Amino acid sequence: MRVIQFREALREAMSEEMRRDPNIFLMGEEVAEYNGAYKVSQGMLDEFGPDRVIDTPIAELGFAGLGVGAAMNGLRPIIEFMTFNFSLVAIDQIINSAAKMLAMSGGAYSVPIVFRGPTGNAGQLGATHSSNFENWFANTPGLKVVVPSNPYDAKGLMKASIRDNDPVIFMESELMYSDKGEVPEGEYLLPIGVADIKRKGKDVTIVSFGKMMKVALEAAEELAKEGIEAEVIDLRTVRPIDYKAVVDSVKKTNRCVVVEEANPLAAISSEIAYHLQRNAFDYLDAPVIRVNSMDVPLSYAPTYIDVTIPNVKRTLDAVNQVMYRK
Repeated sequence: MRVIQFREALREAMSEEMRRDPNIFLMGEEVAEYNGAYKVSQGMLDEFGPDRVIDTPIAELGFAGLGVGAAMNGLRPIIEFMTFNFSLVAIDQIINSAAKMLAMSGGAYSVPIVFRGPTGNAGQLGATHSSNFENWFANTPGLKVVVPSNPYDAKGLMKASIRDNDPVIFMESELMYSDKGEVPEGEYLLPIGVADIKRKGKDVTIVSFGKMMKVALEAAEELAKEGIEAEVIDLRTVRPIDYKAVVDSVKKTNRCVVVEEANPLAAISSEIAYHLQRNAFDYLDAPVIRVNSMDVPLSYAPTYIDVTIPNVKRTLDAVNQVMYRK
């Protein structure tokens, strides 16, 4: 099977869907003439022209609102934020318009729109460019929130998101755009709301999503050297969450660690921990442990970044705790 980059998988997904449906268009800062801030949309202007690949001013509230209005009137926009930190400028349009319109209109208006771009830490970008918003948007009824971890999932989930009739928040990572993975040539879609077991095991369940899957899988490799078989679950979407996949795994392993880049308060990991104690309490041999970023704004200094966000050592420490090895 061919191997392509994460950014190429996203580009293929958008381009294939735009060839299939003339109502789909891409809009955002630098998506056209500059080929995308991260080169995700490279070459798309040449193929689809300026009516369907549209450069915008630095005005997220404005072009997010244009996208919502276009979606209400039969088009299917893809709105790129250069980073989801900038989506805060447009959050009224996302939460009060896109997410609520179907309910507030009594079903008269659906909003088939995808808001996409990178979330979370991307190195030395400072606190205002490093926040995680997965749990923020996942707290909003009416939205779906997708956070892929690899090129194969990214393409299949992007195509499904574009075809979905509800607004979808599609969250990527600047640190993943160059990641390579196997992606088939043919057409495929992945269902929104279905987790994937990336590694099977019987001793402990590690749950994660997005780029933190690298931490989870690396930790599992280290544990395997000690004879511990970790089952690693990639949620892939955090609204809806595939609770059944997590519960079924914990019924087998009896222990769980959740790795998430967001700060700990009201995080996705909090929701997973609650759900397990509510629906798998009798199967747990230890309390669920969460590995989140420290409860501080992310520093610019790389040494502080390394200790603030989840890493393999902290994940291994958490596994050792739920297995009563320390």
